[in-house]
Amino acid sequence: MNKDLLNKILITFGFLLVYRVLAYVPTPGVDTMVIKEFFDSNSSNALGLFNMFSGNAVERLSIISLGIMPYITASIIMELLAATFPELGKLKKERDGMTKYMQIIRYMTIGITLVQAVGVAMGLQSLTGKDGRSAIMLDMDLFIAVSAISMLTGTMILMWIGEQITQKGIGNGTSLIIFAGIVSAIPSAIGGTFELVNTGEMNFLQLILVLAVIIITIGVIIYVELAERRVPVSYSRKVMMENQNKRVMNYIPIKINLSGVIPPIFASAILMFPITILQASTNEYVMSFNDLLNPSGYFFNVLTFFFVVFFSYFYASIVFNSKDISENLKRQGGFIPGVRPGAHTAEFLNEIASRLTFTGALYLGLISTIPWVLVKSVGVPFYFGGTAVLIIVQVALDTMRKIEAQIYMSKYETLSAVGL
Repeated sequence: MNKDLLNKILITFGFLLVYRVLAYVPTPGVDTMVIKEFFDSNSSNALGLFNMFSGNAVERLSIISLGIMPYITASIIMELLAATFPELGKLKKERDGMTKYMQIIRYMTIGITLVQAVGVAMGLQSLTGKDGRSAIMLDMDLFIAVSAISMLTGTMILMWIGEQITQKGIGNGTSLIIFAGIVSAIPSAIGGTFELVNTGEMNFLQLILVLAVIIITIGVIIYVELAERRVPVSYSRKVMMENQNKRVMNYIPIKINLSGVIPPIFASAILMFPITILQASTNEYVMSFNDLLNPSGYFFNVLTFFFVVFFSYFYASIVFNSKDISENLKRQGGFIPGVRPGAHTAEFLNEIASRLTFTGALYLGLISTIPWVLVKSVGVPFYFGGTAVLIIVQVALDTMRKIEAQIYMSKYETLSAVGL
């Protein structure tokens, strides 16, 4: 294996190890046993979903309990603002502007983290254990300040880790942090499932059904993620050495799922933000609305479907720029057979991308919600839900592609060095 690639992989594993160690560092002033008891009895609701994305850091009330979600929420808000305001969109495309753009996201992350941390701290005020012990061992005002600073520090560290993995490691740092959090909780989830079988709460046929649905879901995800529409391209000036008159055909690959793993992550971040804030309220109407956002309910999953579809279209419009592709083709002397270069090519590619985005958005929405029927009917842990499986498989595929790209790049550099 190439030494540079090995270093990148080791750097990635090293940062992920730091992330997992931080998950065991509790927020000062809390009784972790009371928190554990509470989460054991609330593993199937919104807190269970939140706990899943944090890698079980929430049930320990770790300093990284809020996870990377505030950073993702800030990124979503900035992407929406960049799409709405052209000046902000131009700022994103410039090198110096991108630095300012990322700085705004970081400041926004601080604000979101502080709001969520205060909401969590206030929500713990009335929490007591089975023996009547309070979850908070400090004065309430002091605890709010301490927890806000601790959780802000934890989220900032995670944000930094994510950026370092993206720059110096392999893969997207933010996605890998969520991936590591979900994967780290899978062994305990499997153990919990077998415990349900041993106690008779789940029979053997239900277990077989669970495994079948998971395998089918993984198969569908891999099939769709590797699928692409190849638009043929002809280069008038690119000829084969043995036949000067023969045109060399090439193609533009357009994936069915142009937006990747981003839509389900964005949808989860958007839905978990109000859940975290509303936990602190004792208002009857607010509590009723909070109950509606329970992940084990129909309303939450309907919202998830629509949010995933929306973000699929939104993110696909950002990552696929048909105008830039058509201009690059024109400069290189390439054209799509039967389509005029320039604006006509951009319209043609945009039409293809729109049809594929509809299919990809529908696929992501269904994968994120349909396996929930299994969760609802059989009662398996959240980790076997569609969103978790989707994130795990997509991030794994994306990371493998980047490793392969690094291997091919090192081969080309070797051939160039020896003059081939």
